[in-house]
Amino acid sequence: MAAFLKHCNANSIKNQKATFKITTWSAVVPLVAKLKTFYEFSQKLESSLRCLLDVLTTSASTPTQHLEQKQALARQFAHIMHFTLRFDELKMTNPAIQNDFSYYRRTISRMRINNLSADAGNEVNNELANRMSLFYASATPMLKTLSDATSKFVSDNPDVPIENTTDCLSTMASVCKVMLETPEYRSRFASEETVLFCLRVMVGVIILYDHVHPAGAFVKTSNIDMKGCIRVLKEQPPSSVEGLLNALRYTTKHLNDEATSKQIKNMLQPN
Repeated sequence: MAAFLKHCNANSIKNQKATFKITTWSAVVPLVAKLKTFYEFSQKLESSLRCLLDVLTTSASTPTQHLEQKQALARQFAHIMHFTLRFDELKMTNPAIQNDFSYYRRTISRMRINNLSADAGNEVNNELANRMSLFYASATPMLKTLSDATSKFVSDNPDVPIENTTDCLSTMASVCKVMLETPEYRSRFASEETVLFCLRVMVGVIILYDHVHPAGAFVKTSNIDMKGCIRVLKEQPPSSVEGLLNALRYTTKHLNDEATSKQIKNMLQPN
């Protein structure tokens, strides 16, 4: 009898484990499909950003003229930055993303080893899985993609003065700052979401500027009023801007350079 009960318990545990694996797998597969969708979307954003930069920087017009004459394209650029910062804010608060993807990759590998079939529509091949893994390993994957794309745009277009790109980015940052800090303009905002839109665009273009300008965004000679931008951020409710402040702290290239003033470094110190 004891042996029989032991056998029954063993079978019960085995069945429970099998049920758990099936349930977990069923939950993870759709999540991985979403991760794949967002990864592929990041590639489209990269391509779109490069096209927008090409239009907004490769002519004799000044950055202000570009933004005035091509307002629809400038707005699309702003929407890309807003989505990028919003996506990365959510990604940073969801560490389970990488755990789920790691579990998926381990399970797929075991299924291949055991010659078990997976849903071909959901499966991510090894090459794509490696690229997705590198993408999601970054704290701010969308922003890194766009920063790399902006740097590549500059290096691939040596005939376009780098000032065309940096002046375009600094002008957008200045416009956002002025809109946020000027009561007359801010009173026209329909909702707090509009405020967040401007804040995300401002931070996004600052980070792109810092990645492509040789001296970065934090030096005294920068075309961006970094003290003013940080001050605007700190005037907002902390819960709504902590992710943006972290983006400036941890995804810029030049914040910790010797040329960056102690005042700016202190302003960006976590509380």
